[in-house]
Amino acid sequence: MQTRCVFCGIVQGLKPALRVYEDDRVLAFLDIHPSTPGHTLIIPKVHEARLEDLPEEDAAALFRALHRLVGRIRAAVDAPASTVGINNGPESGQEVPHVHIHVIPRSSQDRGGIVQGI
Repeated sequence: MQTRCVFCGIVQGLKPALRVYEDDRVLAFLDIHPSTPGHTLIIPKVHEARLEDLPEEDAAALFRALHRLVGRIRAAVDAPASTVGINNGPESGQEVPHVHIHVIPRSSQDRGGIVQGI
C-alpha cells in the first residue's frame, strides 16, 4: 500500500518515526526537524487536512492526547514551558496537509517568542 501523505505513511508504518504515544485514534512522534529538543507532533490517524473537517470523535481524541502528553513532553526535556500550535491551511504555514498539533518545549535559552509576534 502506498500513500502520498507522509503522516499517513507514518501511521501505516511505511515511513519511519520515533513514536512517543499511540492509541486507536491518535499517534504522537518527534518532529524530524525540531524547533527545540522534544518538539513533538500529535496527529489523528484519520487523514484530514483541516481541523474543522476532522470528525468530532477524532478531534476529541486528539485533544485528550494533547492533554495527556504536554506535561510529559516538557518533563522529558526539563523545559519549564511549551508552545502548542496548529497551523490550519497552507497560508498559515501548514506544510503537511494532515491535521497535526505541534508541542514545542520552551525555555528562556531558546530565544523564541510568542506565536502572535508575527
